[in-house]
Amino acid sequence: MARILDSIDAPDKLKLLTDEELSILANEIREEIIQVTSKTGGHVASSLGAVEIILAVHSLIDSPRDRFLFDVGHQSYAHMLITGRLKEFATLRQYKGLSGFPKPQSNPHDVHPSGHASDSLSVACGLARARDMRGSDEKIVTLIGDASLAGGMAFEALNDLGQAQTPLVIILNDNEMSISRNVGAMAKHLGSLRVSNNYRKSRDSMQDFVESSFGPAGKAFVKFGKSAKDSLKQFVIPDTMLFEQLGIVCTPPVDGHDIPALKATLRKALSSEVPVLVHVVTKKGAGYAPAEKDPSRFHGVGPFDRASGASLKSSDSTLTYTQAFTYAFNQEAQRDDKICAISAAMIDGTGLRDFATSHPDRCFDVGIAEAHAVGLASGLALGGYKPLVALYSTFLQRAIDQSIINVALCNLPVVFAIDRAGLVGDDGPTHHGMFDMALLRTIPNMRIIAPSNEAELVHALHTAFMLPGPVALRYPRGSAQGVSLPQDPLFMKPGCARVVREGSDAAILAFGRMVGYAFDAAHMLESEGYQVRVVDMRWVKPLDKEAIAEAAKTGIVVTVEDGVRIGGAGEGVAEELALQGLNPSFENIGIPDSFIEQGKVDQLFADLGLDAQGIAQVIRKYL
Repeated sequence: MARILDSIDAPDKLKLLTDEELSILANEIREEIIQVTSKTGGHVASSLGAVEIILAVHSLIDSPRDRFLFDVGHQSYAHMLITGRLKEFATLRQYKGLSGFPKPQSNPHDVHPSGHASDSLSVACGLARARDMRGSDEKIVTLIGDASLAGGMAFEALNDLGQAQTPLVIILNDNEMSISRNVGAMAKHLGSLRVSNNYRKSRDSMQDFVESSFGPAGKAFVKFGKSAKDSLKQFVIPDTMLFEQLGIVCTPPVDGHDIPALKATLRKALSSEVPVLVHVVTKKGAGYAPAEKDPSRFHGVGPFDRASGASLKSSDSTLTYTQAFTYAFNQEAQRDDKICAISAAMIDGTGLRDFATSHPDRCFDVGIAEAHAVGLASGLALGGYKPLVALYSTFLQRAIDQSIINVALCNLPVVFAIDRAGLVGDDGPTHHGMFDMALLRTIPNMRIIAPSNEAELVHALHTAFMLPGPVALRYPRGSAQGVSLPQDPLFMKPGCARVVREGSDAAILAFGRMVGYAFDAAHMLESEGYQVRVVDMRWVKPLDKEAIAEAAKTGIVVTVEDGVRIGGAGEGVAEELALQGLNPSFENIGIPDSFIEQGKVDQLFADLGLDAQGIAQVIRKYL
């Protein structure tokens, strides 16, 4: 039997379908998502939960003239499938395949590259303002999850929208609660009324009439009426009050898997002349039992067995860098009860789960609020504690100001555990950790360590807690090097590198995981009769000046890093060579001045010349 999905090559085709056919289409989309992601991995639970919302929106608007935005593309797979990408969907998150996030340069129905949370409301507000200044009438709709709505940037946008009363529709995808019993017919009726323009105009006209006709007494009556109205509203629809106080009309909760109900509410919201928040309740992983049972694991998952939902784990038993961090941190926290940890909604992803379970009073999950996480860390440090902020590199970018003003300026002992540093693979340009070294190098008082393996990570974390000021520790995603973890960690003297291979024909100064690639490159060149020195620089800041000077004696110095070249560690080495008046042949290998697409890290490294073969080829030019 032919699928409806196979006939949908653009969202306008949805307008031809009945609500029953849309429901059938929703089931077909879920089946397609499960089938593909079981092979490719991806953001399964959130995308399964948002299918009906996406179909309802696209059945009512005229995309791409009307604009439909996603706050984080975790929810967008159904959107991709109905906007002409069905045939590409099997390549989801693969090298040179379909991006796992909206990508405006590839599809006209994608509005912005939504990879970081809480930004869609600001973008939507800007689009709505541009529309109003042009005098056009396109609809602006954005879909945001309850966790993303808690982010500070989202609240800034809500405050602005409420003040300006810019018309647009915010769909709040609430997948953490069920519809409460006190939301009944009256609540639904009041919600429908509040969304309508007639209700607001009538309310405001009545208020003006009473105040102008009865003077102070009228104003007092209106004031009493407002209090009574708000009290009633709080009793009947308690969850709307925050948004109403901000000046945003809020509907009562609607079942996010009921297409007729969604369409009825959205029609009213889309016709409103003020900002409207449509409160939609969904179930993460809807339609796939393993994802419904364990939505956290299926938030971002690798390939899995479709029948059971069990992960298809590789045979590699090597610890990941995150697991090595977990071991090291738990050891340090056991030695010192002043050590505490902060996460921004990533307790599991950053390896803090064990610590959070054993020391809940010393572990703080602040939600999607990276700036607050770093600000909180500064306060804990001022209060005599030793906080560690565990963040993915790509999300640290959201807290650079706090890292400068709240931490570094005061030279506070805050440790930054920067996971997923460098290229991360399948999630692509919004998630690559390319910029941390370049950004943090510019900050006074900041020290940066890039361990080359899991044993070095243990030493580095121990060192970070012993130093008096801020220290950033960066390490990559995925399997480590297979090195045994030390029982007794050592202190690493700041600005002191280690030579891992001697040689006099050339020198490679490598940072972090690039040491392994540098070593392999030197081995290749040895078979050609060349002896290449390999130095594990350890410290991105401060750099080892003596190691740089010794490298220059070979006449050829090559730096290797898995971060952007502009402003990165290699530029720091070049500056030091110049300051010392040294002039060897020099080349800096790193990530060029461009955004890098998704793909397996080894493939991306090969493309960028960051693998052993690429490093060896650069050195051959000078030998």
